Amino acid sequence: MHGVVYKSTGSWYSVRDEAGRFWDARVKGKLKIDDDILSTNPIAVGDIVDLEAENEAIKTAMVTGVKPRNNYIVRISPHNRNQKHIIASNIDQALLVASVADPRTSTGFIDRYLITAEAYHIPAAIIVNKTDLIKAKHSHILSHWQDIYGKAGYKVFAVSAIDKKTLADVTAVLKDKTTLISGHSGVGKSTLINQFIPGLDIKTNVVSGWSGKGQHTTTFAEMFEVPGGGRIIDTPGVKEFGLIDVEKDELSHYFPEMRTYLNDCQFNNCRHLNEPGCAVKQAVADKKIAEDRYVSYVAILDSIEKKW
Repeated sequence: MHGVVYKSTGSWYSVRDEAGRFWDARVKGKLKIDDDILSTNPIAVGDIVDLEAENEAIKTAMVTGVKPRNNYIVRISPHNRNQKHIIASNIDQALLVASVADPRTSTGFIDRYLITAEAYHIPAAIIVNKTDLIKAKHSHILSHWQDIYGKAGYKVFAVSAIDKKTLADVTAVLKDKTTLISGHSGVGKSTLINQFIPGLDIKTNVVSGWSGKGQHTTTFAEMFEVPGGGRIIDTPGVKEFGLIDVEKDELSHYFPEMRTYLNDCQFNNCRHLNEPGCAVKQAVADKKIAEDRYVSYVAILDSIEKKW
């Protein structure tokens, strides 16, 4: 049998076979996986696996192999900063849920997420949730995000999870796609998914009043069927998104708005800092590249330098 992994709890996996039946499966021995990746989890949600039935009556099985992945996305392991953790595999697109307030998502976090998606060739977009909570003094932040990320080529959806009328555009992009949905705890990710999949009733939690930070409500990654076609992969809320396997000289390639200018720099190895004849810095000066995005690039480059 073949099946798709819908949930991983570390040692057991929920796998849906080709007939639509779910099996509780565990790994048999040491799996040989084609991907050249050392991670804390050999099997991830979205993986297509070989199954060997163990008990037909109670639907338990053994995973005997993992099919080659079309793609995958990783982050630094939450348990060991020197190891990788595969978030999910075989993804069509990644949506980052952010919020302007209650809690506030930093642009640094947004940029690191988008860089990771670019590095693994996964189309990404941003959902700015909780627009109903945006006060007048913060409204300029939403406009600014729409401007800088829109110019970079990313779709920015402004929504309120409690107002279904605002969700139509996002619902449309989910159709017939396998979509990874991520974000800080407390940004309303679970509430959104409950709206996209009525009756699912993922547990939600309020933002901590004293800290302004969200509480973790999702413990493991899990995939769900979207009515009308498509799948959503829900992931645990993440506090930070540390880059992994991003080389210093590659970083600018993961900023779509910079890629247009890279071949016009005077030097092939230009890092777009103090080099003469830098087309990227000129584009920033000409306001063709948002200054905030360039500042973020420099900060992330500096963090890679320190790591090295």
